[in-house]
Amino acid sequence: MDPRIAWFQPEQRGPANNLWMHIWETTQTLGNLYFNNNCNTASAKLTSGGGDGASSNAADSSVKPKDHRGMSGSKPDTNNSSRGVGGGQVGGSRVAVVGTELPSKRKRDNKASTFGFNRNLLLTDGVEDIYTGTPWKSRNYSEGIVGLHEEIKDFYEYISPRPEEDHMRQEVVARIQRVIKDLWPNAEVEVFGSFSTGLYLPTSDIDLVVFGHWETLPLWTLEEALRKRKIADENSIKVLDKATVPIIKLTDLHTEVKVDISFNVQNGVKAAKLIKNFKQQFPVLPYLVLVLKQFLLQRELNEVFTGGIGSYSLFLMVVSFLQLHYREDVCSSNPNLGVLLIEFFELYGRHFNYLKTGIRIKDGGSYVAKDEVQKGMLDGYRPSMLYIEDPLQPGNDVGRSSYGAMQVKEAFDYAYVVLSHAVSPIAKFYPNNKSESILGRIIRVTQEVAEYRDWISAQWGQRSNNEPVLSCNGETLSLNSAVLPTVPRSKVSSNSSSPSPSSPSSSSSSSTASSSSDAVSSIHVSVQIHIFSLDTLKMLYRFSFYV
Repeated sequence: MDPRIAWFQPEQRGPANNLWMHIWETTQTLGNLYFNNNCNTASAKLTSGGGDGASSNAADSSVKPKDHRGMSGSKPDTNNSSRGVGGGQVGGSRVAVVGTELPSKRKRDNKASTFGFNRNLLLTDGVEDIYTGTPWKSRNYSEGIVGLHEEIKDFYEYISPRPEEDHMRQEVVARIQRVIKDLWPNAEVEVFGSFSTGLYLPTSDIDLVVFGHWETLPLWTLEEALRKRKIADENSIKVLDKATVPIIKLTDLHTEVKVDISFNVQNGVKAAKLIKNFKQQFPVLPYLVLVLKQFLLQRELNEVFTGGIGSYSLFLMVVSFLQLHYREDVCSSNPNLGVLLIEFFELYGRHFNYLKTGIRIKDGGSYVAKDEVQKGMLDGYRPSMLYIEDPLQPGNDVGRSSYGAMQVKEAFDYAYVVLSHAVSPIAKFYPNNKSESILGRIIRVTQEVAEYRDWISAQWGQRSNNEPVLSCNGETLSLNSAVLPTVPRSKVSSNSSSPSPSSPSSSSSSSTASSSSDAVSSIHVSVQIHIFSLDTLKMLYRFSFYV
Protein backbone atom coordinates (compact mmCIF):
# COMPACT_ATOMS: atom_id res chain seq x y z
CA MET A 1 0.00 0.00 0.00
CA ASP A 2 1.54 3.27 -1.11
CA PRO A 3 1.28 5.61 1.92
CA ARG A 4 1.08 8.62 -0.37
CA ILE A 5 -2.17 7.29 -1.82
CA ALA A 6 -3.91 5.07 0.72
CA TRP A 7 -4.41 4.83 4.44
CA PHE A 8 -6.25 2.46 6.72
CA GLN A 9 -10.01 2.82 6.82
CA PRO A 10 -11.84 2.74 10.20
CA GLU A 11 -13.20 -0.78 9.72
CA GLN A 12 -9.71 -2.07 8.86
CA ARG A 13 -8.08 -0.97 12.09
CA GLY A 14 -7.69 -3.36 14.99
CA PRO A 15 -5.30 -5.77 16.77
CA ALA A 16 -4.62 -7.81 13.63
CA ASN A 17 -3.74 -4.68 11.65
CA ASN A 18 -1.43 -3.45 14.43
CA LEU A 19 0.35 -6.81 14.61
CA TRP A 20 0.84 -6.96 10.85
CA MET A 21 2.20 -3.40 10.70
CA HIS A 22 4.59 -4.16 13.57
CA ILE A 23 5.92 -7.18 11.66
CA TRP A 24 6.21 -5.16 8.47
CA GLU A 25 8.05 -2.32 10.21
CA THR A 26 10.46 -4.79 11.80
CA THR A 27 11.38 -6.32 8.45
CA GLN A 28 11.84 -2.85 6.93
CA THR A 29 14.09 -1.81 9.82
CA LEU A 30 16.28 -4.90 9.58
CA GLY A 31 16.72 -4.47 5.85
CA ASN A 32 17.55 -0.81 6.24
CA LEU A 33 20.07 -1.50 9.02
CA TYR A 34 21.88 -3.88 6.69
CA PHE A 35 21.88 -1.21 3.97
CA ASN A 36 23.16 1.43 6.40
CA ASN A 37 25.98 -0.79 7.66
CA ASN A 38 27.21 -1.37 4.12
CA CYS A 39 26.97 2.34 3.32
CA ASN A 40 28.81 3.30 6.49
CA THR A 41 31.61 0.84 5.70
CA ALA A 42 31.96 2.19 2.18
CA SER A 43 31.90 5.81 3.31
CA ALA A 44 34.54 5.08 5.95
CA LYS A 45 36.84 3.71 3.27
CA LEU A 46 36.28 6.78 1.12
CA THR A 47 36.97 9.26 3.91
CA SER A 48 39.85 7.47 5.61
CA GLY A 49 42.40 8.90 3.18
CA GLY A 50 41.70 12.60 3.64
CA GLY A 51 39.34 14.41 5.98
CA ASP A 52 37.82 13.79 9.36
CA GLY A 53 34.80 11.55 9.00
CA ALA A 54 33.64 12.24 12.54
CA SER A 55 33.61 15.98 12.02
CA SER A 56 31.69 15.63 8.78
CA ASN A 57 29.11 13.43 10.49
CA ALA A 58 28.79 15.98 13.26
CA ALA A 59 28.26 18.71 10.72
CA ASP A 60 25.59 16.67 8.96
CA SER A 61 23.81 15.88 12.20
CA SER A 62 23.80 19.51 13.25
CA VAL A 63 21.82 20.59 10.18
CA LYS A 64 18.33 19.20 10.64
CA PRO A 65 15.18 20.69 9.22
CA LYS A 66 12.46 21.56 11.65
CA ASP A 67 9.58 19.24 12.52
CA HIS A 68 5.89 19.98 12.06
CA ARG A 69 3.00 18.21 13.65
CA GLY A 70 1.04 17.55 10.51
CA MET A 71 -1.82 15.22 11.37
CA SER A 72 -0.34 14.05 14.66
CA GLY A 73 -1.88 16.52 17.08
CA SER A 74 -0.62 16.54 20.67
CA LYS A 75 0.68 13.18 21.84
CA PRO A 76 3.15 12.22 24.56
CA ASP A 77 5.51 10.33 22.25
CA THR A 78 6.44 13.08 19.81
CA ASN A 79 9.72 11.50 18.81
CA ASN A 80 8.13 8.35 17.50
CA SER A 81 5.28 10.22 15.88
CA SER A 82 7.63 11.93 13.46
CA ARG A 83 8.57 8.62 11.88
CA GLY A 84 6.59 7.25 8.98
CA VAL A 85 5.66 3.85 7.66
CA GLY A 86 7.90 2.52 4.98
CA GLY A 87 9.75 5.76 4.41
CA GLY A 88 6.96 8.20 5.19
CA GLN A 89 6.37 10.71 7.94
CA VAL A 90 3.40 12.02 9.83
CA GLY A 91 4.38 15.62 9.50
CA GLY A 92 8.13 15.78 9.83
CA SER A 93 10.61 17.14 7.38
CA ARG A 94 12.62 13.92 6.96
CA VAL A 95 11.69 10.74 5.13
CA ALA A 96 12.59 8.04 7.61
CA VAL A 97 12.05 4.34 8.22
CA VAL A 98 11.46 3.29 11.81
CA GLY A 99 14.79 3.01 13.57
CA THR A 100 16.72 5.20 11.10
CA GLU A 101 17.12 8.85 10.19
CA LEU A 102 17.68 9.04 6.47
CA PRO A 103 17.55 12.61 5.10
CA SER A 104 14.91 13.34 2.50
CA LYS A 105 16.04 13.83 -1.08
CA ARG A 106 13.92 16.93 -1.43
CA LYS A 107 12.84 19.44 1.16
CA ARG A 108 9.34 18.93 2.46
CA ASP A 109 7.43 22.20 2.53
CA ASN A 110 3.89 20.96 1.92
CA LYS A 111 1.80 21.69 4.98
CA ALA A 112 -1.07 19.63 3.58
CA SER A 113 0.91 16.42 3.04
CA THR A 114 -0.55 13.30 4.69
CA PHE A 115 2.40 11.10 3.76
CA GLY A 116 2.86 8.54 6.52
CA PHE A 117 -0.67 8.94 7.81
CA ASN A 118 -0.96 5.17 8.42
CA ARG A 119 1.70 5.36 11.10
CA ASN A 120 -0.18 8.17 12.78
CA LEU A 121 -3.39 6.11 12.82
CA LEU A 122 -1.57 3.36 14.71
CA LEU A 123 0.00 5.73 17.23
CA THR A 124 -3.28 7.49 17.99
CA ASP A 125 -5.48 4.39 18.07
CA GLY A 126 -7.75 4.71 21.08
CA VAL A 127 -6.58 8.21 21.98
CA GLU A 128 -9.44 10.57 22.71
CA ASP A 129 -9.69 14.30 21.98
CA ILE A 130 -7.23 14.17 19.11
CA TYR A 131 -7.39 16.18 15.92
CA THR A 132 -9.34 14.07 13.40
CA GLY A 133 -8.37 15.84 10.19
CA THR A 134 -12.00 16.42 9.18
CA PRO A 135 -12.75 19.91 10.56
CA TRP A 136 -15.58 20.43 8.04
CA LYS A 137 -17.65 17.62 9.61
CA SER A 138 -19.80 19.19 12.30
CA ARG A 139 -22.86 16.96 11.98
CA ASN A 140 -23.99 13.47 11.03
CA TYR A 141 -24.96 13.03 7.41
CA SER A 142 -27.52 10.94 5.60
CA GLU A 143 -26.65 7.41 4.56
CA GLY A 144 -25.07 6.52 1.26
CA ILE A 145 -24.51 8.79 -1.69
CA VAL A 146 -26.76 11.54 -0.31
CA GLY A 147 -24.54 11.81 2.75
CA LEU A 148 -21.46 12.14 0.55
CA HIS A 149 -23.19 14.93 -1.38
CA GLU A 150 -23.93 16.78 1.87
CA GLU A 151 -20.38 16.35 3.10
CA ILE A 152 -18.84 17.65 -0.12
CA LYS A 153 -20.90 20.82 0.25
CA ASP A 154 -19.71 21.24 3.85
CA PHE A 155 -16.10 20.63 2.79
CA TYR A 156 -16.46 23.26 0.08
CA GLU A 157 -17.80 25.79 2.58
CA TYR A 158 -14.93 25.04 4.96
CA ILE A 159 -12.05 25.03 2.49
CA SER A 160 -13.24 27.98 0.37
CA PRO A 161 -11.18 31.16 0.79
CA ARG A 162 -12.10 33.26 3.80
CA PRO A 163 -12.22 37.08 3.56
CA GLU A 164 -9.12 37.42 5.74
CA GLU A 165 -7.21 34.95 3.54
CA ASP A 166 -8.14 36.97 0.48
CA HIS A 167 -7.09 40.16 2.29
CA MET A 168 -3.73 38.64 3.23
CA ARG A 169 -3.02 37.59 -0.34
CA GLN A 170 -3.97 41.02 -1.65
CA GLU A 171 -1.36 42.51 0.67
CA VAL A 172 1.26 40.08 -0.66
CA VAL A 173 0.45 41.10 -4.24
CA ALA A 174 0.50 44.78 -3.29
CA ARG A 175 3.96 44.52 -1.67
CA ILE A 176 5.42 42.81 -4.73
CA GLN A 177 3.67 45.26 -7.04
CA ARG A 178 5.26 48.21 -5.20
CA VAL A 179 8.71 46.74 -5.81
CA ILE A 180 7.94 46.22 -9.52
CA LYS A 181 6.48 49.73 -9.90
CA ASP A 182 9.56 51.25 -8.27
CA LEU A 183 11.77 49.45 -10.80
CA TRP A 184 9.60 49.97 -13.88
CA PRO A 185 6.82 52.58 -13.41
CA ASN A 186 5.20 51.69 -16.75
CA ALA A 187 5.07 47.95 -16.11
CA GLU A 188 1.73 46.24 -15.55
CA VAL A 189 1.17 43.48 -13.01
CA GLU A 190 -1.73 41.05 -13.36
CA VAL A 191 -2.91 38.15 -11.25
CA PHE A 192 -3.92 34.87 -12.84
CA GLY A 193 -4.28 31.27 -11.76
CA SER A 194 -6.34 30.02 -8.83
CA PHE A 195 -6.16 33.28 -6.87
CA SER A 196 -7.85 35.20 -9.66
CA THR A 197 -10.54 32.54 -10.15
CA GLY A 198 -11.19 31.98 -6.44
CA LEU A 199 -10.43 28.24 -6.70
CA TYR A 200 -7.43 28.21 -4.38
CA LEU A 201 -6.67 26.21 -1.27
CA PRO A 202 -5.25 27.73 1.94
CA THR A 203 -1.68 26.85 0.92
CA SER A 204 -1.98 27.49 -2.83
CA ASP A 205 0.49 29.83 -4.49
CA ILE A 206 -0.13 33.16 -6.20
CA ASP A 207 0.60 33.53 -9.92
CA LEU A 208 1.70 36.96 -11.14
CA VAL A 209 2.69 38.12 -14.60
CA VAL A 210 4.58 41.33 -15.36
CA PHE A 211 4.05 43.03 -18.72
CA GLY A 212 6.65 45.44 -20.04
CA HIS A 213 9.29 46.08 -22.72
CA TRP A 214 12.77 44.63 -22.12
CA GLU A 215 15.46 43.34 -24.45
CA THR A 216 16.07 40.46 -22.07
CA LEU A 217 13.77 39.37 -19.26
CA PRO A 218 14.89 41.14 -16.04
CA LEU A 219 14.59 38.08 -13.83
CA TRP A 220 17.74 38.71 -11.82
CA THR A 221 17.05 42.43 -11.47
CA LEU A 222 13.69 41.75 -9.83
CA GLU A 223 15.17 38.96 -7.74
CA GLU A 224 17.80 41.30 -6.32
CA ALA A 225 15.19 43.98 -5.59
CA LEU A 226 12.95 41.49 -3.76
CA ARG A 227 15.90 40.43 -1.64
CA LYS A 228 16.89 43.97 -0.75
CA ARG A 229 13.31 44.91 0.18
CA LYS A 230 13.05 41.73 2.29
CA ILE A 231 9.90 40.62 0.55
CA ALA A 232 10.88 36.98 0.25
CA ASP A 233 12.30 34.39 2.57
CA GLU A 234 16.04 34.45 1.85
CA ASN A 235 16.25 30.69 1.25
CA SER A 236 13.09 30.44 -0.83
CA ILE A 237 13.64 32.82 -3.74
CA LYS A 238 14.78 31.07 -6.91
CA VAL A 239 15.18 32.14 -10.53
CA LEU A 240 14.25 29.46 -13.05
CA ASP A 241 15.66 31.13 -16.15
CA LYS A 242 16.13 27.85 -18.05
CA ALA A 243 12.51 26.71 -17.73
CA THR A 244 10.08 26.68 -20.66
CA VAL A 245 8.43 29.70 -19.07
CA PRO A 246 11.12 31.52 -17.03
CA ILE A 247 9.78 32.45 -13.59
CA ILE A 248 10.83 33.68 -10.19
CA LYS A 249 9.65 31.50 -7.32
CA LEU A 250 9.57 32.85 -3.78
CA THR A 251 7.88 32.50 -0.42
CA ASP A 252 6.59 35.68 1.19
CA LEU A 253 8.51 36.40 4.37
CA HIS A 254 5.50 37.52 6.42
CA THR A 255 2.83 35.06 5.33
CA GLU A 256 4.56 31.94 3.92
CA VAL A 257 2.49 32.35 0.75
CA LYS A 258 4.30 31.03 -2.32
CA VAL A 259 4.44 33.32 -5.35
CA ASP A 260 5.39 32.61 -8.98
CA ILE A 261 6.30 35.65 -11.11
CA SER A 262 6.54 35.42 -14.90
CA PHE A 263 7.06 38.03 -17.63
CA ASN A 264 4.99 38.83 -20.72
CA VAL A 265 3.00 35.56 -20.66
CA GLN A 266 -0.49 36.12 -22.05
CA ASN A 267 -1.84 32.56 -21.76
CA GLY A 268 -2.17 32.67 -17.97
CA VAL A 269 -4.55 35.62 -18.03
CA LYS A 270 -6.54 34.11 -20.89
CA ALA A 271 -6.79 30.80 -19.03
CA ALA A 272 -8.22 32.58 -15.98
CA LYS A 273 -10.96 34.09 -18.14
CA LEU A 274 -11.68 30.68 -19.66
CA ILE A 275 -12.03 29.13 -16.21
CA LYS A 276 -14.47 31.83 -15.13
CA ASN A 277 -16.60 31.14 -18.20
CA PHE A 278 -16.73 27.41 -17.49
CA LYS A 279 -17.65 28.12 -13.86
CA GLN A 280 -20.75 29.88 -15.10
CA GLN A 281 -21.59 27.04 -17.48
CA PHE A 282 -21.07 24.29 -14.88
CA PRO A 283 -22.02 25.40 -11.34
CA VAL A 284 -20.65 22.12 -9.92
CA LEU A 285 -17.11 22.89 -11.11
CA PRO A 286 -15.90 24.70 -7.97
CA TYR A 287 -17.04 21.86 -5.70
CA LEU A 288 -15.34 19.13 -7.70
CA VAL A 289 -12.19 21.12 -8.38
CA LEU A 290 -11.51 22.02 -4.73
CA VAL A 291 -12.09 18.43 -3.58
CA LEU A 292 -9.79 17.07 -6.28
CA LYS A 293 -7.12 19.72 -5.68
CA GLN A 294 -7.03 18.81 -1.98
CA PHE A 295 -6.95 15.11 -2.89
CA LEU A 296 -3.86 15.60 -5.07
CA LEU A 297 -2.18 18.22 -2.86
CA GLN A 298 -2.04 16.07 0.26
CA ARG A 299 -0.53 13.24 -1.80
CA GLU A 300 2.01 15.58 -3.42
CA LEU A 301 0.62 14.80 -6.88
CA ASN A 302 -0.31 18.38 -7.72
CA GLU A 303 2.98 19.73 -9.08
CA VAL A 304 3.93 19.35 -12.73
CA PHE A 305 7.68 19.48 -12.09
CA THR A 306 7.35 16.41 -9.82
CA GLY A 307 5.26 14.53 -12.37
CA GLY A 308 1.82 15.32 -10.99
CA ILE A 309 -1.14 17.13 -12.50
CA GLY A 310 -1.17 20.91 -12.42
CA SER A 311 -4.25 22.94 -11.57
CA TYR A 312 -4.96 23.86 -15.20
CA SER A 313 -4.72 20.24 -16.36
CA LEU A 314 -6.98 19.09 -13.55
CA PHE A 315 -9.52 21.78 -14.38
CA LEU A 316 -9.61 20.77 -18.04
CA MET A 317 -10.07 17.12 -17.05
CA VAL A 318 -13.08 18.06 -14.93
CA VAL A 319 -14.51 20.21 -17.75
CA SER A 320 -14.10 17.34 -20.24
CA PHE A 321 -15.77 14.97 -17.77
CA LEU A 322 -18.77 17.27 -17.47
CA GLN A 323 -18.93 18.06 -21.20
CA LEU A 324 -19.13 14.40 -22.19
CA HIS A 325 -21.20 13.21 -19.22
CA TYR A 326 -24.36 11.36 -20.06
CA ARG A 327 -26.31 12.85 -17.16
CA GLU A 328 -28.44 15.84 -18.05
CA ASP A 329 -28.17 17.49 -14.62
CA VAL A 330 -24.45 18.34 -14.81
CA CYS A 331 -25.32 21.88 -15.89
CA SER A 332 -27.95 22.34 -13.19
CA SER A 333 -27.27 24.09 -9.91
CA ASN A 334 -28.08 21.13 -7.66
CA PRO A 335 -26.88 17.75 -8.98
CA ASN A 336 -25.66 15.03 -6.64
CA LEU A 337 -22.01 15.92 -6.05
CA GLY A 338 -21.26 12.51 -4.55
CA VAL A 339 -22.33 10.74 -7.74
CA LEU A 340 -20.26 13.08 -9.91
CA LEU A 341 -17.14 12.72 -7.74
CA ILE A 342 -17.28 8.90 -7.76
CA GLU A 343 -17.91 8.82 -11.50
CA PHE A 344 -14.96 11.17 -12.09
CA PHE A 345 -12.70 8.79 -10.15
CA GLU A 346 -14.18 5.85 -12.08
CA LEU A 347 -13.54 7.47 -15.46
CA TYR A 348 -9.95 8.59 -14.94
CA GLY A 349 -9.02 5.81 -12.56
CA ARG A 350 -10.39 2.83 -14.49
CA HIS A 351 -11.94 3.44 -17.90
CA PHE A 352 -9.95 6.20 -19.60
CA ASN A 353 -7.39 4.84 -22.07
CA TYR A 354 -4.33 6.99 -21.44
CA LEU A 355 -2.28 5.15 -24.10
CA LYS A 356 -4.52 5.84 -27.07
CA THR A 357 -6.83 8.71 -26.13
CA GLY A 358 -6.40 12.43 -25.63
CA ILE A 359 -8.71 15.14 -24.25
CA ARG A 360 -10.12 18.00 -26.32
CA ILE A 361 -12.12 20.85 -24.74
CA LYS A 362 -13.00 23.14 -27.64
CA ASP A 363 -16.18 22.82 -29.71
CA GLY A 364 -18.16 21.28 -26.88
CA GLY A 365 -15.58 18.69 -25.93
CA SER A 366 -14.50 15.36 -27.42
CA TYR A 367 -11.88 12.65 -27.22
CA VAL A 368 -9.15 12.52 -29.84
CA ALA A 369 -7.06 9.56 -30.98
CA LYS A 370 -3.37 10.02 -30.24
CA ASP A 371 -2.48 8.42 -33.59
CA GLU A 372 -4.25 11.28 -35.35
CA VAL A 373 -2.54 13.84 -33.15
CA GLN A 374 0.89 12.36 -33.87
CA LYS A 375 0.41 12.75 -37.61
CA GLY A 376 0.42 16.51 -37.20
CA MET A 377 3.51 16.56 -34.97
CA LEU A 378 7.16 16.81 -35.97
CA ASP A 379 9.18 13.66 -36.53
CA GLY A 380 10.28 12.08 -33.28
CA TYR A 381 7.57 13.71 -31.20
CA ARG A 382 4.53 11.97 -29.85
CA PRO A 383 1.65 12.89 -27.54
CA SER A 384 2.33 12.56 -23.83
CA MET A 385 0.73 9.96 -21.57
CA LEU A 386 -1.81 12.53 -20.39
CA TYR A 387 -2.53 14.41 -23.60
CA ILE A 388 -4.76 17.45 -23.06
CA GLU A 389 -5.15 19.80 -25.99
CA ASP A 390 -4.84 23.41 -24.91
CA PRO A 391 -8.05 25.22 -25.94
CA LEU A 392 -6.18 28.54 -26.00
CA GLN A 393 -3.08 27.45 -27.92
CA PRO A 394 -3.55 24.76 -30.61
CA GLY A 395 -0.70 22.30 -30.67
CA ASN A 396 0.18 22.79 -27.01
CA ASP A 397 -0.09 19.67 -24.84
CA VAL A 398 -1.04 20.86 -21.34
CA GLY A 399 -0.19 17.51 -19.75
CA ARG A 400 3.14 16.98 -21.48
CA SER A 401 5.18 17.31 -18.25
CA SER A 402 2.95 15.10 -16.09
CA TYR A 403 5.23 12.08 -16.27
CA GLY A 404 3.62 10.64 -13.12
CA ALA A 405 0.17 10.42 -14.70
CA MET A 406 -0.06 6.68 -13.99
CA GLN A 407 0.50 7.31 -10.31
CA VAL A 408 -2.33 9.82 -10.39
CA LYS A 409 -4.47 7.22 -12.18
CA GLU A 410 -3.70 4.77 -9.38
CA ALA A 411 -4.77 7.32 -6.78
CA PHE A 412 -8.04 7.96 -8.63
CA ASP A 413 -8.73 4.24 -8.82
CA TYR A 414 -8.11 3.88 -5.08
CA ALA A 415 -10.52 6.75 -4.36
CA TYR A 416 -13.18 5.15 -6.55
CA VAL A 417 -12.97 1.84 -4.69
CA VAL A 418 -13.01 3.43 -1.25
CA LEU A 419 -15.91 5.80 -1.90
CA SER A 420 -17.94 3.15 -3.72
CA HIS A 421 -17.70 0.85 -0.70
CA ALA A 422 -18.42 3.72 1.70
CA VAL A 423 -21.77 4.55 0.04
CA SER A 424 -22.84 0.96 -0.62
CA PRO A 425 -25.69 -0.61 1.37
CA ILE A 426 -23.24 -2.74 3.36
CA ALA A 427 -21.61 0.42 4.75
CA LYS A 428 -24.43 0.86 7.27
CA PHE A 429 -23.08 -2.19 9.10
CA TYR A 430 -19.61 -0.65 9.52
CA PRO A 431 -18.71 0.26 13.11
CA ASN A 432 -19.40 3.92 13.95
CA ASN A 433 -20.68 4.53 10.42
CA LYS A 434 -22.73 7.50 11.64
CA SER A 435 -19.82 9.34 13.18
CA GLU A 436 -17.17 8.48 10.58
CA SER A 437 -16.58 10.82 7.67
CA ILE A 438 -17.16 9.39 4.19
CA LEU A 439 -15.11 12.07 2.45
CA GLY A 440 -12.50 11.73 5.18
CA ARG A 441 -11.69 8.28 3.82
CA ILE A 442 -9.78 9.92 0.97
CA ILE A 443 -9.21 13.52 2.17
CA ARG A 444 -7.82 14.96 5.38
CA VAL A 445 -6.84 18.49 6.37
CA THR A 446 -3.67 18.45 8.43
CA GLN A 447 -3.51 20.19 11.77
CA GLU A 448 -0.71 22.37 10.44
CA VAL A 449 -3.03 23.77 7.75
CA ALA A 450 -5.84 24.29 10.28
CA GLU A 451 -3.49 26.21 12.61
CA TYR A 452 -2.17 28.23 9.69
CA ARG A 453 -5.70 29.31 8.80
CA ASP A 454 -6.42 30.18 12.43
CA TRP A 455 -3.24 32.28 12.48
CA ILE A 456 -4.39 34.12 9.35
CA SER A 457 -7.79 34.79 10.92
CA ALA A 458 -6.16 36.15 14.06
CA GLN A 459 -3.78 38.43 12.17
CA TRP A 460 -5.98 39.71 9.34
CA GLY A 461 -9.51 39.23 10.64
CA GLN A 462 -9.72 42.56 12.49
CA ARG A 463 -7.93 44.82 10.01
CA SER A 464 -9.63 47.87 8.59
CA ASN A 465 -10.68 47.88 4.97
CA ASN A 466 -10.38 51.68 4.65
CA GLU A 467 -6.81 51.68 3.39
CA PRO A 468 -4.93 53.02 0.36
CA VAL A 469 -5.07 50.60 -2.56
CA LEU A 470 -3.41 49.84 -5.86
CA SER A 471 -5.27 48.71 -8.96
CA CYS A 472 -4.23 45.30 -10.22
CA ASN A 473 -6.15 43.16 -12.71
CA GLY A 474 -9.16 45.39 -12.30
CA GLU A 475 -9.28 44.73 -8.55
CA THR A 476 -8.30 46.84 -5.54
CA LEU A 477 -5.28 45.68 -3.59
CA SER A 478 -4.53 46.75 -0.04
CA LEU A 479 -1.38 48.68 0.71
CA ASN A 480 -1.63 48.29 4.45
CA SER A 481 1.76 48.83 6.02
CA ALA A 482 0.61 48.13 9.56
CA VAL A 483 2.44 45.76 11.87
CA LEU A 484 3.12 42.64 9.82
CA PRO A 485 3.72 39.33 11.58
CA THR A 486 7.29 38.23 11.05
CA VAL A 487 6.86 34.59 12.03
CA PRO A 488 3.76 32.69 10.87
CA ARG A 489 2.18 30.21 13.23
CA SER A 490 3.49 27.21 11.29
CA LYS A 491 7.09 28.23 12.05
CA VAL A 492 6.56 27.95 15.79
CA SER A 493 7.83 24.73 17.31
CA SER A 494 5.18 22.16 18.12
CA ASN A 495 6.70 21.78 21.59
CA SER A 496 6.09 25.42 22.41
CA SER A 497 4.03 26.11 25.49
CA SER A 498 2.32 29.14 23.95
CA PRO A 499 -1.38 28.75 23.16
CA SER A 500 -2.36 27.79 19.64
CA PRO A 501 -4.06 30.32 17.36
CA SER A 502 -7.30 28.39 17.70
CA SER A 503 -7.55 29.23 21.39
CA PRO A 504 -9.62 32.29 22.38
CA SER A 505 -6.77 33.89 24.29
CA SER A 506 -4.41 33.66 21.34
CA SER A 507 -6.96 35.01 18.87
CA SER A 508 -7.79 37.99 21.04
CA SER A 509 -4.17 38.81 21.76
CA SER A 510 -3.17 38.54 18.11
CA SER A 511 -6.02 40.74 16.92
CA THR A 512 -5.29 43.28 19.64
CA ALA A 513 -1.63 43.38 18.68
CA SER A 514 -2.42 43.86 15.00
CA SER A 515 -4.74 46.81 15.69
CA SER A 516 -2.73 48.58 18.40
CA SER A 517 -1.01 51.90 17.72
CA ASP A 518 2.72 52.55 17.71
CA ALA A 519 2.47 54.33 21.07
CA VAL A 520 0.88 51.32 22.75
CA SER A 521 3.48 49.06 21.16
CA SER A 522 6.32 51.18 22.49
CA ILE A 523 4.80 51.16 25.99
CA HIS A 524 4.49 47.39 25.80
CA VAL A 525 8.14 47.08 24.82
CA SER A 526 9.26 49.36 27.64
CA VAL A 527 7.27 47.34 30.17
CA GLN A 528 8.91 44.15 28.95
CA ILE A 529 12.35 45.71 29.30
CA HIS A 530 11.50 46.92 32.80
CA ILE A 531 10.37 43.45 33.86
CA PHE A 532 13.48 41.94 32.39
CA SER A 533 15.66 44.36 34.37
CA LEU A 534 13.86 43.43 37.62
CA ASP A 535 14.40 39.74 36.92
CA THR A 536 18.06 40.41 36.25
CA LEU A 537 18.43 42.27 39.56
CA LYS A 538 16.76 39.43 41.43
CA MET A 539 19.10 36.95 39.83
CA LEU A 540 22.15 39.03 40.75
CA TYR A 541 20.83 39.42 44.28
CA ARG A 542 20.51 35.65 44.74
CA PHE A 543 23.90 35.10 43.17
CA SER A 544 25.53 37.42 45.75
CA PHE A 545 24.59 35.01 48.56
CA TYR A 546 26.39 32.13 46.89
CA VAL A 547 29.50 34.23 46.35
